Amino acid sequence: FFFSSRRRHTRSLCDWSSDVCSSDLALTDLGPWYQALKQPDWKPPDAAFGSIWTTIFSLCAISGWGAWQLAQYRSEKIRIAVLFAINGFLNIFWSWLYFYMKRPDWAMTELYFLWASIVLLILGLWRISKMSSFMLLPYLAWVTAAGFLNLATIELNGPFVS
Repeated sequence: FFFSSRRRHTRSLCDWSSDVCSSDLALTDLGPWYQALKQPDWKPPDAAFGSIWTTIFSLCAISGWGAWQLAQYRSEKIRIAVLFAINGFLNIFWSWLYFYMKRPDWAMTELYFLWASIVLLILGLWRISKMSSFMLLPYLAWVTAAGFLNLATIELNGPFVS
């Protein structure tokens, strides 16, 4: 069974999205350290995070696939791939800093770069597909809310040391 070039690239984009999601979940350890953190009263229940991230990553995958399908030039496809790759790396890096390194303070600093990468994704896809850009707005909103939660966690529990 042979894939056409277009199908192979679309499949790769979907595989990449799945890999980011899996890597992020693997780094998210809700063990004793996390459970011991003081959390703000307005924090969503832990069970909600899985549904939220599944929805966001699904929208990201559909957004990327839609933009990829509408991209007319190789340079646009490269832009899509690079923007999603940078964003995926920063998303995984935030989880690594917060959960593996147990450094919400470092994760907060990194979150500014993650947030900027989402804005760049939205802007970078705009000329190719406005719908793909709009599909990333919940991601931006959630990372903004997560930033406030991250900051509250630092204020309630800091300072953090390695």
